[in-house]
Amino acid sequence: MEPIMHHVWLRVFQRLQRASLFLRKSHSGCAEQATVLASIHSRRIRPTLPVSRLYQPLNLRDVGLQGEMTCKSQRLMQQAGLIHPSSPGCYYYLPAMVRSMEKLVRVIDQEMQAIGGQKLDMPSLCSANLWKTSERWDLMGNELFRLKDRHGVDYCLGPTHEEAVTTLVAHQATLSYRQLPLLLYQITRKFRDEPRPKFGLLRGREFYMKDMYSFDVSEEAAHQTYESVCQAYTRLFSRLGLCCIQVQADTGNIGGKLSHEFQLPADIGEDQLLVCGNCSFSANVETMSSDRTDCPQCKTGTLVATKGIEVGHTFYLGKRYSHVFNATFSSSQNKPSIAEMGCYGLGVTRILAAAIEMMSTEEGICWPGLLAPYQVCVLPPKIGSKVDKAAVLVEDLVHNLGETLPNLRGEVVLDDRTQMTIGKRLKDASKLGYPYVIVVGQHALEETPRFEVICQQMGETMFLSKDGLLDLLRRIETV
Repeated sequence: MEPIMHHVWLRVFQRLQRASLFLRKSHSGCAEQATVLASIHSRRIRPTLPVSRLYQPLNLRDVGLQGEMTCKSQRLMQQAGLIHPSSPGCYYYLPAMVRSMEKLVRVIDQEMQAIGGQKLDMPSLCSANLWKTSERWDLMGNELFRLKDRHGVDYCLGPTHEEAVTTLVAHQATLSYRQLPLLLYQITRKFRDEPRPKFGLLRGREFYMKDMYSFDVSEEAAHQTYESVCQAYTRLFSRLGLCCIQVQADTGNIGGKLSHEFQLPADIGEDQLLVCGNCSFSANVETMSSDRTDCPQCKTGTLVATKGIEVGHTFYLGKRYSHVFNATFSSSQNKPSIAEMGCYGLGVTRILAAAIEMMSTEEGICWPGLLAPYQVCVLPPKIGSKVDKAAVLVEDLVHNLGETLPNLRGEVVLDDRTQMTIGKRLKDASKLGYPYVIVVGQHALEETPRFEVICQQMGETMFLSKDGLLDLLRRIETV
């Protein structure tokens, strides 16, 4: 019986092979391309995401543009389907935006944990009693979003968490000097009742922020921690390719004895800065006379006025909160001592918007390389065009990108909207800002197939063989 069944299955298999061969020979280029794209979509390795599946509804982009566009980044982000307005100062973050934000969070995590930071998550709903104890309930004024629960108890939506984290540490009665410095941070939503939300994500009512809080044994140790965080911020912005200036700043309603802002120079910036052209001195105009022109540090340089977008802020708090909430540790003499504190903020969504504001053109987004939602977009030829035969190379190319380049897994999208011309799809690719766009076109039909590679960040176009292309993309850094 077994030889008979084996013979039957062999004949079935041969028929299937012949049918498959016949279909390949008789199908037109359009059908062949559809087969290729279907094959790509069905692969289990999932090297690509079809652009047609990305949630970027055109009607949402149109609705978003009906309001007043107050800056370039806001317009570009809404046109690209990254954000959509919900209410004044609040936005939906669409999938591509979330991908970029998650990448930035990973970079922040790396830098904060490299200096000993430990990540936690604190409640956004904060008790009014904590804020009244620190005397900031009234000091913050209308900036606080205040609410009452059903029992009439007052709360606020946290714009910052000095009170909450200090109370948390104060509850640990066994904290030892050997455990310090203690650096606790979170990356979460914050809320501020801005009177005039504007500039998209640059000034909103609801936003994401990284806030870190340090606890040290002495003022000297606290200053060392402060400096290590400032250096970590400098490394972070350097990795992102952003030119950031550290400037002297006012402590404001946070309080403390020392403060610096990290500013990205931009014409729409709301902060007025004074920068020395001769040395490293720079300051927010709030900390000194606005008409001063001589540098207080080098004495010979001239201060030049410029504008900036604040993307980070550091404070040395001293015992401002730890004394109020009794955040103590056991000293080397086994005596309770009040901890010295610092706090350090980074505007996560503001960094993304400010980077787009600084780096992009009026026509399309240019991302810091690490933060692009996707690194590569592959464009097959238009169905029915003179070069649609090149579509047979798409499957092999996409497969190789996913299989041989681990750094690009999950970073490649395939623009499968082949009913559209290459030109229209290139415009869309420019809007979203893929760092690398690969066009499979006329040159792919040459004896040695070549692919058109558009490097959007450098403004260059190259024609590379598959090996040359893989070598180029292998060097892309991802997080």
